[in-house]
Amino acid sequence: MIPIVFRHAFRPRGITGAAALCVAVVAANGCATADQYMPSWRSFGVYKLDVNQGNYLSQDMVDKLKVGMTPGQVKTLLGTPLVNSPFRPDRWDYVYEYSRQGRVVEHRNFTVYFAENKLARWEGDEMPQSVVELNRSASAKALPTPPPSEKSSWDRFLDVFRP
Repeated sequence: MIPIVFRHAFRPRGITGAAALCVAVVAANGCATADQYMPSWRSFGVYKLDVNQGNYLSQDMVDKLKVGMTPGQVKTLLGTPLVNSPFRPDRWDYVYEYSRQGRVVEHRNFTVYFAENKLARWEGDEMPQSVVELNRSASAKALPTPPPSEKSSWDRFLDVFRP
């Protein structure tokens, strides 16, 4: 039971009280959105490591898979699977997760299936481009290289001082 003194103190009065209540509700809802883009007060002073876990697979690695490969060839190409169940030896799961400051930024699953000790099929999330492709696209977006000129750099330097 709330005492009579407090009951009158916290009751919104008129338009001013209703407006203050609306502003408080909007501000409280904004905290959930702001927490995604700004660090929370709980994380000040505590450094959380960026964590890569699992198998990082790229699209060029997946493109090299061929039906009929042996488990050893698949292991050489993709690496040791993160999950290899003893109850389902014909299925290998490659899981990758990247978390920054305690929040999961990227999560991918990739599964390889074997039949009669040969690669039968694979499925999973879309894999990122290879590092080589990312470097090529980045260099294409960079400033284009100037066309080669017939003059040497010494001649261009001297042209600055010539009338």
